[in-house]
Amino acid sequence: MPGVKVLLLGGGGREHAIAWKLAQSPRLTKLWAAPGSDAIAAHAECLPLDPLDPAAVAAFIRANAVELVFIGPEGPLAAGVSDAAREAGALVFGPSQSASRLETSKAFAKDFMARRRIPTARSYACATAAEAKAAARKFEGRCAVKADGPAAGKGVIVTGSIDEADLAVDALASTTAGRTLVVEERLEGPELTVMLLADNQGCAVLALSQDHKRLRDGDLGPNTGGMGALAPAPLDTETWRVIEKTVIEPTLKGLIDEGIDYRGALYVGVMLTPDGPKVLEYNARFGDPETQAVLPLLDADLLELAADCAAGKLKPGILPVHPGACVGITLASVGYPEAPITGAELDLSGVSGLDDVLIFHAGTKRTSSGWTAAGGRVLTVVGRGADLAAARARAYAAVERLNVLGLQYRRDIGAKALGRAIA
Repeated sequence: MPGVKVLLLGGGGREHAIAWKLAQSPRLTKLWAAPGSDAIAAHAECLPLDPLDPAAVAAFIRANAVELVFIGPEGPLAAGVSDAAREAGALVFGPSQSASRLETSKAFAKDFMARRRIPTARSYACATAAEAKAAARKFEGRCAVKADGPAAGKGVIVTGSIDEADLAVDALASTTAGRTLVVEERLEGPELTVMLLADNQGCAVLALSQDHKRLRDGDLGPNTGGMGALAPAPLDTETWRVIEKTVIEPTLKGLIDEGIDYRGALYVGVMLTPDGPKVLEYNARFGDPETQAVLPLLDADLLELAADCAAGKLKPGILPVHPGACVGITLASVGYPEAPITGAELDLSGVSGLDDVLIFHAGTKRTSSGWTAAGGRVLTVVGRGADLAAARARAYAAVERLNVLGLQYRRDIGAKALGRAIA
């Protein structure tokens, strides 16, 4: 493959990790990011280009001979940017607008799983709040209330009583994403994130990971976009074989059989229930913060993988990984996720030069006096080690060396996974 000019869409922590990994490719000749961020600017030229504007993205591709577009978040997928970019002549790592409905419509995803007989929770698609509250009562209030549309990782509320379910329905029904609600039974068990590259023919699987969605220690508090992640998740071989047979294979076959044009990252959230693995959700892109823990382990060229995937030339199988493990700790502004208070000053010099620590920026700005918090989730601090215990220890030691007053974080990321398989 000759040198490649790449346009990365997005500007969060996931995209910072992607830019960091793409920049390591010897095939890269130019990397742009739209809109990018002050942190991503260390690896790419950031553009005042709206990543949700298909026409503007297509015009940039044509004017600059962009060869590969790498789509980070779900917004551009839902807006049809991937389709416009392909029509402009670029290879695109990101599924079509139609295919991205696996993420952008929870009801579509549940119907797809039902058609393909993929194990998942019992559910009801509800057009009104009254219907959703009635559905929640069928589960005695122990359910997950989900906005049908994209909600930036904040469209799911897990409830334990009828009163909680009613409040969740009212909260999500008032949003644009919640015009239709999906109410499903509440599953119990450890969660697992399976991220893979799919190209209409097969798939290549990244290191398995585990997200920590709740805000507070002990998996308490509201759901968030993710408060930390670990990789590789210590899953036993037999459980993985079950996931391959009952989830991954029928998902990929279903996409092909139904003519769904899927070329890009596919995220499969799995709950390991007492009745076996069941799918919680699909995402049509890499997860955040899982990407920040997974990509440092990838022993392959991400640019080449993305280009091969976009061209339908992906070599299927399990992707190679570096030895060891990664644990990422997400630092968020106080008040997140409901009403984050931004502006906290960040002194990151305490971990400068440490080879076993990486910091990926989500919501930050660089000013004349240094870094400041500019969003809900602010940083993901990643520790690398010979195993999960060592990686976790390094991640938390790094957090303690930072001066990040005004930020909150969990202190139990990875604690449950240590010393045993999560299945």
